[in-house]
Amino acid sequence: METKLLEITTENMEQAARMIADGKLVAFPTETVYGLGADAMNGEAVGKVYAAKGRPSDNPMIVHIADKKDLARLTPVVTEVMKALMEAFWPGPLTMIVNKLPGIPDATTGGLDTVGIRMPSDETARALIRQSGCPIAAPSANISGRPSPTTAQHVVTDLAGKIDAILMGDECQVGIESTVVDVTGENPMILRPGIITRGELENAVVKIGKKVELDPALLVN
Repeated sequence: METKLLEITTENMEQAARMIADGKLVAFPTETVYGLGADAMNGEAVGKVYAAKGRPSDNPMIVHIADKKDLARLTPVVTEVMKALMEAFWPGPLTMIVNKLPGIPDATTGGLDTVGIRMPSDETARALIRQSGCPIAAPSANISGRPSPTTAQHVVTDLAGKIDAILMGDECQVGIESTVVDVTGENPMILRPGIITRGELENAVVKIGKKVELDPALLVN
């Protein structure tokens, strides 16, 4: 497969968005790491992401959206906890695990009844999502087990010849994956630490009487 290396221009962004809409794979920059994007509502396209990365198919994807209104396509309800965290950290490096709507393919969620959603702050990422017309499932754009890519060249090294295109953006500002928080329970629970700290999360939800818990798995040495 020939992988197109696309500089960030208006024309190339339109091309990349069409590719996503057509079920193809496009790597793109976010503020955390480069993501490998596919139409989150297209199970066949998401399957290609697992194949390109060598990723186990029961490992759920994070779905990226461009605007808060896009949540209505993915989850049945927006809770007070979700609203508080969105107000504090979206757009930005926070992923929320929420209950999913039935239309989301099992390939995207790893067969779970929940889905991880985030709204990146990177303008290129959000423009790609808007122009493609669909939420984008996007794990890190690397071979599974290798370091997460923070530059376009990292993606070229790992995935050239395996995916359809790479948007050649700038180096990622954050450089580590997003903080992942499960908001389906009584209190939000950190499943994966990131640049957003437990204290910052606590500050966002204390006003609605919530505390932030840690996944017990994070406490095991």
